[in-house]
Amino acid sequence: MDFITGIIPLILIIGVFYFLMIMPQQRKIKKHQNMLKNLSKGDEVVTEGGIYGTIVGLKDNVVVLKVATVKDEDVKIEVSRARIAFVVKSGELIEGVD
Repeated sequence: MDFITGIIPLILIIGVFYFLMIMPQQRKIKKHQNMLKNLSKGDEVVTEGGIYGTIVGLKDNVVVLKVATVKDEDVKIEVSRARIAFVVKSGELIEGVD
């Protein structure tokens, strides 16, 4: 009987920890994965490094971003798809990790 009454608070603490810490993190990860899956050409994005760009190409795990135009030529960089942090709509960060 003492064993059961001693273990009940431990189980409650683990349950509270799960609902307050683990579940929100899993939802955040799913939201980010869904955002990455739905990226398309023309989307304005922000990388985890803070680089703003427009998607001009998509490969399996790589996104090609146009980050600037210099002397009528586009400056493009390739970024890992997983490093896209946010999608920008109308100047506001609307989707992503945070």
